[in-house]
Amino acid sequence: MAEYKGIHGTKIQNYTTDPDNPITGQVWYNETSQTMKFRYPTTIAAWSTGGNLNTARTGGGATGLGTQDSAIYTGGYLSAPTPLSAFNESYNGTSWTEVNDLNTARVQAEKGLGDATTGIIMGGQTAAAPSGTTNTETWNGTSWTEVNNLVNARRDFNAGGAYTDGIVFGGNVPGSPGTTNKSETWNGTSWTENGTLNQAKSSLAGAGALGTAALAIGGNLPGKVASTEQWNGSTWTELNDLNTARNGFNGFGTYTDALAFGGEAAPGQTGATELWNGTSWSEQNDLSGTPADNGGCGPSTSAGLSIAGSSGGVLATTQEWNTGIPVGAWSTGGSLNTARTDLSGAGTETSALAFAGRSPGPTATGVTESYNGSTWTEVNDLGTARYKTGRAGTSNTSALAFGGEVPGPTAANESWNGTSWTELNDLNQARTQLSGDGTATSALAFAGEKPGGVLANETESWNGTSWTEVNDLNTAKRLVGASGADNTSALAFGGLDSTATLAQTESWNGTSWTEVNDLNTGRRGLAGAGTQTSTLAFGGQPITGATESWDGTSWSNQGSLNTARQDLAGAGANNTSALAFGGDTPPFTAATEEFTKPGFTVKTITSS
Repeated sequence: MAEYKGIHGTKIQNYTTDPDNPITGQVWYNETSQTMKFRYPTTIAAWSTGGNLNTARTGGGATGLGTQDSAIYTGGYLSAPTPLSAFNESYNGTSWTEVNDLNTARVQAEKGLGDATTGIIMGGQTAAAPSGTTNTETWNGTSWTEVNNLVNARRDFNAGGAYTDGIVFGGNVPGSPGTTNKSETWNGTSWTENGTLNQAKSSLAGAGALGTAALAIGGNLPGKVASTEQWNGSTWTELNDLNTARNGFNGFGTYTDALAFGGEAAPGQTGATELWNGTSWSEQNDLSGTPADNGGCGPSTSAGLSIAGSSGGVLATTQEWNTGIPVGAWSTGGSLNTARTDLSGAGTETSALAFAGRSPGPTATGVTESYNGSTWTEVNDLGTARYKTGRAGTSNTSALAFGGEVPGPTAANESWNGTSWTELNDLNQARTQLSGDGTATSALAFAGEKPGGVLANETESWNGTSWTEVNDLNTAKRLVGASGADNTSALAFGGLDSTATLAQTESWNGTSWTEVNDLNTGRRGLAGAGTQTSTLAFGGQPITGATESWDGTSWSNQGSLNTARQDLAGAGANNTSALAFGGDTPPFTAATEEFTKPGFTVKTITSS
């Protein structure tokens, strides 16, 4: 038998305290606590962006056991409520390809059975049966074939199971009372009525790998519900509720290990994601955005897809759910209440402020939102609505907003005290598309565009009372990324000069700017977070999710944002922890993402 030393090259060592920097996988004995311990990478579960459908749709269906690398999505509304679609697309883990269409166009056939090579789509709304159809089609990986119909016509139902062993449950049906609690099982050849839900409901989510083991989740009675029911092959049993009541959402997994996500909740659509462990639901990282009537597939909660849906319009987006993501990637945070671009931000990943911007169109806004690490809350507006504004601040209770577009460049300067904005002494030079960083009492403003479209290289220093002109940037530019702790230390990176998008980086030492090593990817309209020696740069134009980390000397590439965007805002104390929010994808987005540097967990070994 192999010994630990033979595998790792060292013996298990004894320590009186845990070692300061153990290597990954190292095992040691803590003599003080008399415990054996080891270290492993810290990981999370989160959504990330996948490839877009070729045709945006909502209310289509995915075969439920499709995987993240092999899935199909079929039918749906092209633009609600018409026309109906028969389109069928196949996913390979990266991109969608159009394949042979359904024989019968349909919508609200929310989930099928089987996987991407042997699947079934049944029911839904068709042109000939707007209240629901019994029509069933099977997929062999190449084409669809009509087979034996459902016993009961229905739409807005859900389902679980395999190509030869599945179940369909709930939904809307023709006539009164309009919703059904009936379920039907499929044996590979025909459908049989089998059991009834405890509640007749529609627009519910479902999960399950077999026709004898499924989960019915939430839905509409009418009225949104959080109820969960489990099918054991003969009866449905009510179990613990979802944390968020909703309808028009989806799920995947098994009856003991499921994920539910998206949908319509109170007071509106949600990206909320919840994990079922066979007993209860726990809240997880949210979807990016708030899709409803989305498709869903995945054989387990380790990996799966949320596909298309609607959120202020019909979507083509695919989001991929993964577990075991090394912490250091971007993960989804709570969405802004107001989607916008050209906004500004201040603070940290757990205490941030979003203010100013455009939403929608060219109109400036003063809307301000406060972030507590999970959700955004609207607070008092800026006194002067504007966009492309300079910013500084260390938390959601202390910030500075200066300059920007009103329209026309402004010199206005306002301070935030956690409750309201107060007008203070103006900048010496009115400008828009400027950058800045620091604190509410020690900040730096630089770059931008002055009246008449003239690029600015001017730098101004704020001491808590007034602005003072100091030494200029080496290059006049606008739409620059920025970071810095105060008015004596800052970093300016990227941007746009009179001829080109820049990768240039300049460092401020309290007296003058010095050119240092460039970004790996030149861009403008990007965001930054951190200090002069520990910075994260992310997003920008050309529209990108590229993320780079600055260590005081050079830039290194990191995991990209899940939602590529430009003209976004950022917050964060250093290059290990940051927040990205808002921007233009296009369209304008409310998406928030959280960045955390790779970390490690120390665990005590116990007997089982």
